[in-house]
Amino acid sequence: MVNAAMSGAYLLLLLCVLDPVSGQIHYSIPEELEHGEFVGNIAEDLALNVWELSARKFRLVSDEPMRYMEVNLENGKLFVRDRIDREQLCKQSSTCSLNLQIALDNPAEIHPIAVEILDVNDNSPRFPKSEFNLRINEIIAPGARFPLESAHDPDVGTNTVSNYYVSPNDHFGLKLQKRSDGSNSAQLLLTKYLDREKQATFQLVLTAVDGGFPPRSGTTRIRITVVDVNDNAPVFDQEMYRASVDENVASGTLVTKINAVDSDEGTNAELTYYFTSHVSQKLRELFTLDPATGEIRVQGLLDFEESSVYELDVQAVDNGSAGMVGHAKVVVGLIDTNDNAPDIDVTLVSSAVREDAPPGTVIAIVSVTDLDSGQYGEVQCQVPPQLPFNLQKSSRDNYKLVTTAMLNREIFPMYNISISAWDGGIPRLSANKAVLVSVTDVNDNTPRFTQSSKDVYLMENNTPGASIFAVTAVDPDIDSNGELSYSVSSNPLQNMSASAYVSINPKNGDVYALRSFDYEQLKHFQINVHAQDNGSPPLSSTALVNVIILDQNDNAPVIVTPLTWNNSATVGIPPQTVHPGYVVTKVIATDADSGQNARLSYHLLEATDPGLFSVDLHSGEIRATRNLRDQDLTTERIVLCVKDNGQPALSSTIAIFFSIMSNVTKKSSELNHKPRPLEYFSDINRYLIIILGLTSFLFLVIIIFLVVLKCKQDRNVAGDSCFTDCCYCRSNSDNSYIRRPAVIDQLNYSGPSQAEKYHYAVCLSPESSKSDFLFLKPCHPTLPFTDPVIPHSIA
Repeated sequence: MVNAAMSGAYLLLLLCVLDPVSGQIHYSIPEELEHGEFVGNIAEDLALNVWELSARKFRLVSDEPMRYMEVNLENGKLFVRDRIDREQLCKQSSTCSLNLQIALDNPAEIHPIAVEILDVNDNSPRFPKSEFNLRINEIIAPGARFPLESAHDPDVGTNTVSNYYVSPNDHFGLKLQKRSDGSNSAQLLLTKYLDREKQATFQLVLTAVDGGFPPRSGTTRIRITVVDVNDNAPVFDQEMYRASVDENVASGTLVTKINAVDSDEGTNAELTYYFTSHVSQKLRELFTLDPATGEIRVQGLLDFEESSVYELDVQAVDNGSAGMVGHAKVVVGLIDTNDNAPDIDVTLVSSAVREDAPPGTVIAIVSVTDLDSGQYGEVQCQVPPQLPFNLQKSSRDNYKLVTTAMLNREIFPMYNISISAWDGGIPRLSANKAVLVSVTDVNDNTPRFTQSSKDVYLMENNTPGASIFAVTAVDPDIDSNGELSYSVSSNPLQNMSASAYVSINPKNGDVYALRSFDYEQLKHFQINVHAQDNGSPPLSSTALVNVIILDQNDNAPVIVTPLTWNNSATVGIPPQTVHPGYVVTKVIATDADSGQNARLSYHLLEATDPGLFSVDLHSGEIRATRNLRDQDLTTERIVLCVKDNGQPALSSTIAIFFSIMSNVTKKSSELNHKPRPLEYFSDINRYLIIILGLTSFLFLVIIIFLVVLKCKQDRNVAGDSCFTDCCYCRSNSDNSYIRRPAVIDQLNYSGPSQAEKYHYAVCLSPESSKSDFLFLKPCHPTLPFTDPVIPHSIA
C-alpha cells in the first residue's frame, strides 16, 4: 500500500522545469524511490542528441559524498542510483534538494541541475518514553492543566504531528496549544473533581497523529496517581460502647476496646485515640486510654459507693496536617463487692536520714484507714522484713516508721519501702504505699588506692614535664567526702626529695617528671603518693610507688687501652717474638650503659696489610696471623671499630700504628752499657720527660677521683657494698648486712710476653646471669639470692 502510494505520488510530483534565465534544470521526486526509477531525460531537456553525450564526454558531478543519481548515456535518462532518505539527507529542513552539474566538452559547457526531494509520510510519531507518571492532588479544582511530553515525527510539513487524543475517561481531557514553529503541544485538562477514596489511579493512553495520507500515529501510557488529602473524618464502629467491671479489679484490667476507621491513606488514615475535654481529671486517674490501640484499662481504685457508673467521651484524631476528629461515648458500669481497701497515708518526718543515725530514728508517720466496718475495717500493716525498718503502732490506726539497724549509704543509698495494709474481709482487700527514703553520706570511708604498691618502669632520657604514670584512688563516699586530692612525698628511708624528681596533678593523680633521668646516675627511687578526701575530718591513705629507670643506649663505647691521642695509638713490636697467634696488643673498651647496650664487639675496618693481623670479635685481642718478613713495612696501621649491641648501635674507632723495631739488639745492648755523654740530653728531651711525667700524674689523679665518685653513687642509689669475693647488702629495716654470693670472672690476658698474664676481677650481682654481657652492677636488696658461681679463667 505504501509502495502504491509512493508510485502515485511519483507520477503526480515528477516535474521538470527549465529556468530560461539561468539554464538550470529542476526536477522534483519523492523520497524512498527504488534503484532505477526515472527522474528526467537529460538529453531532451538540454536539446542534445543522444550520441553527443558520449562524443562530448558527458559527466555528472555531485557535491554529496554518495552518488544518488546516474545518467544512462545510451538514452540520456537520469535515474535513481541509490535510495534517498529525506530525513537523513536534510534532517528537519522544510526544503531538500540535490545539486548536480553536467559537464560537456567540445565546446566546454556546465549545466546545473537541482533535484528536489519531496517528503513522504514514512515515519510515525514517537514519544520519548513508553509511560509517563503524574501525581495529582485530589483537592485540585477542575480546569487545572498538566503539560504532557510531545511526540516527535522526523517528517516535515503536513506529515509531521498534527493532533493528539486521549483515551475516553470521566475526569480528564486534552487541551492543544499552537507553538511558534507551527507544531502542537498537548496538556492534560482536569474536567472533574478527583476522589482518591473512590479511584486512586488512572491509566490513560495518549495518541499522537500526523497529517500524512494515510495518517500515522504513536502512543504512550499516562499513569496518574491521585495524592491523598485528609478529607475524611474517622468513624467509630459504635456510637456508644457499654462495659461492666468489678469495683475491685486490679490496675491495668482491660475494660473495653474502641475502634475507628478512616478511608484516607497513609498518615491521613493513622488514628490516635484520646479522652475528650469533657472527661474530668478524676476520671483520667481512674482509666487510661491507649492512644494507639484504643484499649481502655483500669488505672485507679474504683469505688461503687462513690459512683456506680462512669461515662467517658472519647475521640479519634487522624494524623493529617489538619487532623479530623470522630467521637463516641463509653459507659462503664461497676459491679459492687467488698470494695473498700485500706487507705494508707504517709507523712514523712524527713525524706533523708544520715547513715550514722542510731536505731529507732523516726522516718515517717503512717496512718491507715478503711471505710468498711466490723472485721472488714480491721486493718493490719507491715513493711518488708528484710529492710532495716519497722512499723511501731502508736494508736489504733497510726504507726511510726523507724530504723532497726545502722544504715550504710555505700551499699544502699536509697530505700523504696513498700508499706502493705490489708483488712479482714473475704476476699481480703489490701493496699500498698511506697516510701522513698534516701540515706545521706557521712565521711566514713578512707580513700583506697587500686594498688597499694606499684612498680613503674621509666625509660631514661625522658622529656621533662611529660606524664610518666598515674595513680588512682577511689572513695565510695560522695560529694566533698568523695572528692580526692593527690600529693607526693619522699620515702623516709631514702635520702632524697620527691619534689625534686616528680610532681603530681592533685585532681586526677597524673604524675609528671620534673627532670630527665639518667640511668647511669639514678637507677631507681621511691615516692609516697597520698590521697585525701575533703570530708570533715578528712581521711587519707598512702601508696608506695617504686620508679625504676630503664637503660637506653645513649653512651658510646670508650676505649681505655691502649692509650689514645686523637683516636690513634702507637704500639711497638719486636719482630723476633712475632709468630702466628701471638697477641700483639689488646683493645679494652667500656660502655656506661648496661645489658645488651654494654655488650661490645670489635671489628677490623682497615689494615695496611690485611693478612698480617686478626681481631677477636669479643675480647678485642689483636693477634699476628704469620711471622714477620724482611719485606714488611716498618710501620703497620689498622683501624678498629668498637660497637655496642644497642638499638641503634653506637660505636667508637681507633687507629693503631704498629712500629716494627729493627733487629739491633746487640747494638742497643752495647750502646746501653756505654756511658752517655751529657750533651746527648738536649733541652727538648728534658721538656718531653717533664710533660710525660705531669701527664701521667694528672691521669692517675683523674682515675682515683672517678673511682671515689662511682663508689659514692653506688652507695647512694642501692645502699650496697660489693667486694671481690661476695656482695654484702645492708637491709634498710634493721641495718644488718646480708651476705650474697657474687659471680667473679677472671679474665686472663697475655701481653707481648707469654710469661706475663693480666687478671681482671669483675664483681657482679647474681642478677647479671640474665644478661648476655657481664657488666658492673651494684647489689640491690630486692634482687633474688642465687647460688655462688665458681670463678673461672678465660685464657
